[in-house]
Amino acid sequence: MGKRTENKLAMEKDLSALEKKLGVEFKNKELLQQALVHRSFLNEHPSFGIGNNERLEFLGDAVLELVVTEHLFKNYSEPEGELTNWRASLVRSEQLAIVANDLGVEKYLYLSKGETNDKTPKARQTILANACEAIIGATYLDRGLDVTRKFIEENFLNRLENILEHQLYRDSKSLLQEMSQEKLGITPVYKVVSESGPDHKKHFVMGVWFEKEMIAEGEGSSKQAAQLSAAENALKVKNWE
Repeated sequence: MGKRTENKLAMEKDLSALEKKLGVEFKNKELLQQALVHRSFLNEHPSFGIGNNERLEFLGDAVLELVVTEHLFKNYSEPEGELTNWRASLVRSEQLAIVANDLGVEKYLYLSKGETNDKTPKARQTILANACEAIIGATYLDRGLDVTRKFIEENFLNRLENILEHQLYRDSKSLLQEMSQEKLGITPVYKVVSESGPDHKKHFVMGVWFEKEMIAEGEGSSKQAAQLSAAENALKVKNWE
């Protein structure tokens, strides 16, 4: 038995309980395992023998969007803009992290010591969301579209009724733009205030301006997340919540 194989076996986790939570029995268990490997883990264990989950995440993102889009197209007659907002509310990072948390994914993740100890909510949310997308990608490769669609229906599309009932698809950016145009005749503009961190762990601070006045700032691991945070803070500043 080679050193790489020994290292991998020594670090393997029993994923049978996770498979039951997912409702998916994998033919190739290594695909599910790879979906749980964060790149930071491989920095500490380069001889682990399995790659990180980023390619599976890329695939899962596309499959999730396809299945959600197909469902909305077939079942609702609303215009494109409305359906786009509904889809965004189902596939956004926060929703992915909630699904991963509900499925108990976190305890199965392969993380570096640094990432394991980093309990920052935003950092944890990003890791869980990415792992959830990777699991979808792994499911698609291992069991095909029908099984993956069933997983998405049971864990994402079943939340749509609540989202529509409480209008949770109206994100803070959309609401801020609507309110600022209605009350002030102004369209918010977002600009980068600062950017830090390595490529795989960027941190952005975005400001939102009404003409020449910066109303609020927001932070996030992507420009989009930071913009949403800035918009949310601006709504609080203006008492437009």
